Amino acid sequence: MFVYVLLTSVVLLGICLVLRHRFLKLPMCKSTAQLHGKTVIVTGSNSGIGKHTALDLARRGARVILACRDQQRAETAVREIRMRCGNSEVMYMHLDLAKLQSVRSFAEDFLKREARLDILINNAGIAIDGKTEDGFGMIFGVNHLGHFLLTLLLLERLKECGPSRIVNVSSIGHRMASVDFNCLSTHRDLSVGYSGVDVFSVYCQSKLCNVLFTHELAKRLVGTNVTCYSLHPGVIKTDIARHGGAVWRMIWLLLGLVFFADVESGAQTTLHCALQEGIEPLSGRYFARCAVEEVGPKAKDDAAAKKLWELSEHFCGL
Repeated sequence: MFVYVLLTSVVLLGICLVLRHRFLKLPMCKSTAQLHGKTVIVTGSNSGIGKHTALDLARRGARVILACRDQQRAETAVREIRMRCGNSEVMYMHLDLAKLQSVRSFAEDFLKREARLDILINNAGIAIDGKTEDGFGMIFGVNHLGHFLLTLLLLERLKECGPSRIVNVSSIGHRMASVDFNCLSTHRDLSVGYSGVDVFSVYCQSKLCNVLFTHELAKRLVGTNVTCYSLHPGVIKTDIARHGGAVWRMIWLLLGLVFFADVESGAQTTLHCALQEGIEPLSGRYFARCAVEEVGPKAKDDAAAKKLWELSEHFCGL
């Protein structure tokens, strides 16, 4: 019996390793671009994909702003990145995307302190229920609305420093979603449920908002020297589930041991969109595995993208 269990375990482990190599071995960003004299903002960069993105950009010589809510974790990340790459031009600025006033304060402070902005990477993302300080659904408020406002407040500086880029980290989950504008207008949220399934559904909807925002933004940037891209980073082992319940955290941990790629792999498509030469004609498009990828009709619906933009402007008081 023991031998049977052992052999079965070895076979299952072998299958898992093959699947992991086949599906989770992600391409690397091939750009050799150096960023000396350039300034980059990366939201949610005190851990996970954002932290590795910031590390790579700092290694290329960029001045990197870690825009994060948790000061202690962000300052720890700043020290680690500085030590690992020898770049002292890495710093923390407070940004709480769940508070629109914090977004405005961050933008005002940044524009006073910094003369340049060359790349804006809207990386931060959460998957928890609740409401923001302004009464919006937490996932919608952080994953979409906060980044929407941040981008618009910094857009003129990006134009002044062009060629510049905006990178919105979305997810393959957007393919399973649609946006209920009636619910959004009435409840200031993408859904009214609070179960684990509802939270996952709202997360996917917020990622569709990222893609639609990028689609509409590209149209409005025509004639400028700014381009924008959305992307799926891969199925990555991050701590996005840290605020969830114990069962959800355990499931995420177990899945991550076998089926999730590491954060270095997860940063590669972000870096590709931020750095790769020659992709400017693809502004507004969606990327995965360091390559442009087609999206479904819901993700390139002109009317939905315009409606989301106008509603977001209304929510932000613009």
